[in-house]
Amino acid sequence: MSLSELYGVLLAGALVLLASIAAARTASRLGLPGLLLFLGLGVVLGEDVLGIEFDDAQLAQTLGTTALALILVEGGLSTRWADIRRLLLPSALLATVGVAVSMVVTAAGAHLLLGMDWRLALLLGAMVSSTDAAAVFSVFRALPLPRRMAGMVEAESGFNDAPTVILVLVFSTATALPDPVVTAVQVGYELTVGAAVGLAIGWAGVAALRYVALPASGLYPLATLGLGVIAFAAAGSVHASGFIAAYLAGIVLGNAVLPHRAATRSFAEGVGWLAQIGLFVMLGLLVTPRELGSALLPAALIGLVLVLVARPVSVAACLSVFRVGWREQAFISWAGLRGAVPIVLATYPIVAQVPGSEHLLNIVFVLVVLFTLLQGPTLPVIARLLHVVQPGQTREVGIEAAPLDVLNADLLTLSIPRGSRLHGVEIFELRLPHPAVVTLIIRDGDTLVPEPDTQLREGDEVLIVTTSAVRGRVERRLRAVGRRGRLAHWHGEHGHPEHDPRDREISALSSREPTVPGTSAPAALHKIKYVW
Repeated sequence: MSLSELYGVLLAGALVLLASIAAARTASRLGLPGLLLFLGLGVVLGEDVLGIEFDDAQLAQTLGTTALALILVEGGLSTRWADIRRLLLPSALLATVGVAVSMVVTAAGAHLLLGMDWRLALLLGAMVSSTDAAAVFSVFRALPLPRRMAGMVEAESGFNDAPTVILVLVFSTATALPDPVVTAVQVGYELTVGAAVGLAIGWAGVAALRYVALPASGLYPLATLGLGVIAFAAAGSVHASGFIAAYLAGIVLGNAVLPHRAATRSFAEGVGWLAQIGLFVMLGLLVTPRELGSALLPAALIGLVLVLVARPVSVAACLSVFRVGWREQAFISWAGLRGAVPIVLATYPIVAQVPGSEHLLNIVFVLVVLFTLLQGPTLPVIARLLHVVQPGQTREVGIEAAPLDVLNADLLTLSIPRGSRLHGVEIFELRLPHPAVVTLIIRDGDTLVPEPDTQLREGDEVLIVTTSAVRGRVERRLRAVGRRGRLAHWHGEHGHPEHDPRDREISALSSREPTVPGTSAPAALHKIKYVW
């Protein structure tokens, strides 16, 4: 490649990146996952429109797997252990038993409705049984959902990639239908060993980064992301699941008390976005639009089987034992959005030269697009119809924390939403624990330094400086006042997340509170996001 060609490639790549960022903003305003516009951009760049030819399934599989590894590491780093620790068992069941049930039911539908042989039908069922965390939570952020419900779907989305990859590989490489017992043993081995590798590397990385002083702050994000990639590669080298290893290593590292945690998560988030954009644009390039017409009807039929039968059956089979109400089960079923993973998995049988696998790629692509367009925008409507959220319901105050490592202090930003009981409360009436102090208020684009009698208003952004030791008490007090006003304690409201009345039907999920792997205290969590 000459220097002039390099300039052209870099210019085109930067323009595609900026166009994708603009598409992400547009999708967010429309309530859609950005993946749809990223895929559309790839299709526009492809051979049927602008003429860029790309049909190398092997390269797409390699790049796609690498991108998924980076996305899972970032997902682990941004997952709050406090949100999922009580939901590990139901989430694990959804990610394993739920995947198996969904695969079998979808495969039966493909066999009966489309006449597919069982191998192709099981391949298709395995490909589309995985939910996508990025797609789900790009829509969830706009909904005031109970935190436990959101945490359950988030954990499921992080865990279920590994089982689906294993199943697709098994059915892609087997010349006949594999023995179910052998398949179960293989899945169990890969998940167990992969989890052990991920946790071990995460804990080792935490120990190293705590006691090794790096010469520059920018090296900590690189080291953290590198540890996640090491977990992925190390697990894969012993024929275990690299995806589960990468996700668990990210959880351990993201919830540990480490230097420059805010910078690390910001860097990982940027890498995750870059990986998502590159992945979806590449997958859009991979398909040939003129061949998608023949896949429209099969994709619609299989999607209906998946959304209306397979997903609800799998959710009911896994969550009924935990006394999750039928409304929550129905919403979790509808919220199982698909994303990049099914399309990447569709390249595996193509590389293995499974007959008919090219048609599977088209079916999966069309299915992901159609049902993301259907499910994504309708999630708020379904949530209201099922009374998971109420019309006009106020949200929990939004709290974000950026640690001031040198001072052992945290800077909290408090967003006061419409309808919050914080409106009209004076600063001194917050009665924040010492030494927390309100330092600044941003109101209607202007900033003011508050006095003790300054009243808070809807739409205010409030900056609070506190220490790690009392931050939990500060957050609870802010939640309490946001729910019941200045007399919150008088009304018995103390701001605990588990006191949210909308979580009652899910409150029986678990009563155990295990310690965070690799951490010594809950104050290790530096980013707090509450939706109520």
